[in-house]
Amino acid sequence: MTLDHYVTLGRSGLRVSPLALGAMTFGEDPGAAGCGVEESEKILTAYLERGGNFVDTANFYTNGHSERILGDYFAARPGARDRVVLASKFFANMHPGNPNAGGAGRSAIRLQLHETLRRLQTDHLDLYWLHNWDRNTPIEETMRALDDLVREGRIRYIGFSNTPAWLTAQAQTTALLRGWTPLVALQVEYSLLARTVEGELAPFALDQGLSLVPWSPLRNGFLSGKYRRGAGVTDSARTAFVGQPTDADHVVIDAVHAIADELGTSAAAVSLAWLRSRPGTVVPIVGAGRLEHLDGNLAALEVALTPSHLAALDAASAPDLNYPAPLHGPLRAMLQFAGSTVDGEPSEVYPPLLQSTVRY
Repeated sequence: MTLDHYVTLGRSGLRVSPLALGAMTFGEDPGAAGCGVEESEKILTAYLERGGNFVDTANFYTNGHSERILGDYFAARPGARDRVVLASKFFANMHPGNPNAGGAGRSAIRLQLHETLRRLQTDHLDLYWLHNWDRNTPIEETMRALDDLVREGRIRYIGFSNTPAWLTAQAQTTALLRGWTPLVALQVEYSLLARTVEGELAPFALDQGLSLVPWSPLRNGFLSGKYRRGAGVTDSARTAFVGQPTDADHVVIDAVHAIADELGTSAAAVSLAWLRSRPGTVVPIVGAGRLEHLDGNLAALEVALTPSHLAALDAASAPDLNYPAPLHGPLRAMLQFAGSTVDGEPSEVYPPLLQSTVRY
């Protein structure tokens, strides 16, 4: 597997690399972690030269500097922009004091897109993400505004990030029923240390044919290989920001290191390979503050996890999902099909006591 082994994003004709490059670390802004222009361009060049084509940013990353770095880079290289799937996000208000400069209302979306396109020096975005839920704007207003922008050619596809499952389902259903542009992907927190997305959003995405695009796939670096039990990272600035792994986290980290050592690869590569093995199309976003970080993350494309590896990682990281998710696994089959054989699953796998108490 290589970066030019493209996959289609959701139910669309948009072809993207199996790992996206996140540009959140591009640019320097007081109070924010990031890398300078020179290092950002080295990282971007390395990703593109290896066949990568999916670059993700947001309007407020490093206070807009991330978008400006990308814009300057592609403006200096004629033709390069057209070979890249360029994605950005809207929601954050970049103009304190102007309540209509942020959020997901019609005027705010248009203003934010105008400024994003100006910083990126392009006339369109390939993918535009709603970055968060705007509780004050009807979702049909947001979806209609985005559909208008697709019809105008200013954006090509749309996706949601960090939104509740019920709202996401309402938005998708509204778009489909009204003939508006539907969602093609969801950008979500997802990793071996953050699997609660599997309760609602991941099943919804699978049902609707949406791709999942995980952010923080290494959970703030906990799965990068830097952290081992009894030897925490001593970087005071980083520790102040993300803390240290818990004992429960270390159970997962230990399992990852064991497989990485067996395969002769890195913990980051194993963690990203596990994500890519999940049901549906999963395209993790890899970030990098230095060029060597990118090289380590891209090693995931060379990792082939066996069924036993996947089973071990699944077991170590099994999430506690909120109600009603626990009712939709084995318990559902037990209650519905007790005393029967369904889809090759004999009823004997269920506790006899519970079988005997089922009432119809």
